[in-house]
Amino acid sequence: MFAATLIVFRESLEAALVIGIVAAATRPIAGRGWWIALGAAAGVAGAVGVAAVARSISQWAGGSGQELFTAVVLALAVAMLAWHNVWMASHGRQIAAQARDLGKSVARGEVALTAIVTAIALTVLREGSETVLFLVGIASSANSSRAALAIGSVLGLVAGGAAGTLMYVGLLRVPVNRLFVVTGWLILLLAAGMAGQFARVLIQADVLPALASPLWDTSSWMPDDSVLGTLLRALLGYQAQPSATQVLFYVAALVLIFAAMRRAQSRRPAA
Repeated sequence: MFAATLIVFRESLEAALVIGIVAAATRPIAGRGWWIALGAAAGVAGAVGVAAVARSISQWAGGSGQELFTAVVLALAVAMLAWHNVWMASHGRQIAAQARDLGKSVARGEVALTAIVTAIALTVLREGSETVLFLVGIASSANSSRAALAIGSVLGLVAGGAAGTLMYVGLLRVPVNRLFVVTGWLILLLAAGMAGQFARVLIQADVLPALASPLWDTSSWMPDDSVLGTLLRALLGYQAQPSATQVLFYVAALVLIFAAMRRAQSRRPAA
């Protein structure tokens, strides 16, 4: 039961944090709750579908199908989060200034919300499908009963959801005129972390070389499966023993997205 709780908590935490952060980032945009719910529902439906054909997917590309599928999902999620941040860097000030005008907020926010729906759907899809695959592995290799796995999964899901809710509540205390700055940085770090995970998955599929591996080792004082390590993994893409390739992808995504945001800010029209 503990293994199921830990796995579901770890996987649901990242999805919950992404949803909480983007919900706060789009707070001034009317109707964004329906868009976010649509993204989450699409992700759940996709995860169920992926889990149903998991065996077929895993057999693609000489047994690396699951890793390649995960890499594609991660790449798309990074692109959507980057798109959202660049768009908000250009239009965030106008949206904040017009937050009381619901009609204009919806019209101006549709582009950003489209990216957010896609990013949430892809995140939930990835985390949900991985969760199902892990639980199937536990059920087939351990002596845990179905009841114990179900209870552990519910506990992990509740804990992950609670963490995402706390993040959202905390961000609600940030003034609207500073909200886009705070959530922009959080989404930037989320995207960079996903880029690092993208590299790790491709290394596991023997598509990319690991280069120096590990580049450092912090597992002695903050293991990946610790509470803090799990939280930092969800927020920052933390890994106790990353390869140089992962760090390069992380830094490259961080620099490129930040540069695009700065360019969008410099070119945005006056509010």
